[in-house]
Amino acid sequence: MLRSLARAPRLARPRGPLPARRCASAAAARDPEIQVRALEGPDTGITEILMNRPQARNALGYVFVSELLEALARLREDRQVRVLLFRSAVKGVFCAGADLKEREQMSEAEVGVFVQRLRGLMNEIAAFPAPTIAAMDGYALGGGLELALACDLRVAASSAVMGLIETTRGLLPGAGGTQRLPRCLGVALAKELIFTGRRLSGTQAQALGLVNHAVAQNEEGSAAYLRARELAQEILPQVDIASGMAIEGMCYAQNIPTRDRREGMAAFREKRPPRFVGE
Repeated sequence: MLRSLARAPRLARPRGPLPARRCASAAAARDPEIQVRALEGPDTGITEILMNRPQARNALGYVFVSELLEALARLREDRQVRVLLFRSAVKGVFCAGADLKEREQMSEAEVGVFVQRLRGLMNEIAAFPAPTIAAMDGYALGGGLELALACDLRVAASSAVMGLIETTRGLLPGAGGTQRLPRCLGVALAKELIFTGRRLSGTQAQALGLVNHAVAQNEEGSAAYLRARELAQEILPQVDIASGMAIEGMCYAQNIPTRDRREGMAAFREKRPPRFVGE
């Protein structure tokens, strides 16, 4: 039975601040922009990535991206991670997208390198070995929505605002949005949303199939997180991928010596329907 989510969540065993490669121009030490927390008790197996860059609304800057890549590299090797949940520590925003102020200071060559790095980050999220969930309790624009699209599941507050708005800035989605949005919604609708840069509410996004669940926001601004955590709890009892692969291997080994396997191969070679006998 799912644990009640009404009470304050127990965040335990923080994995500690991640070392970050700071820009040479950084004048002062900053708090970590990415924090990793492993939950305990009934939530053991759920790990949270907490995005915490309030001064820039979690914009995807150099330090933010570097810390997130470092976190993913470490968590990929952690067999205790059964579900990975992305959430924001900044009320009212999930991720506001690219850090255009920072990007304005880059040369054209540097922009190309950074966007490639950003694309690699989204690919790392998409390829993460455990299920990933984006808890979108506020704005998810441009690269912020691309980050959510790279996750397996998305939960949004009904009042959240999301969209691939790059075309309204003279840009285009460069971190996987042009590929993942059509796969999620279909080509025609994805083109319409990208060409217009239209913003959607969480409710509209659910109606289109862009998010799995849309929930009414609460006073704390954490409704999507609470629903995403509930969803993560439902996933926990499922077999982890390593165990599942081992089970698949054992089952396949049992199939190798069967008559039906040999008949199936012969039928394929002879271009005829197979005649299975259950042996």
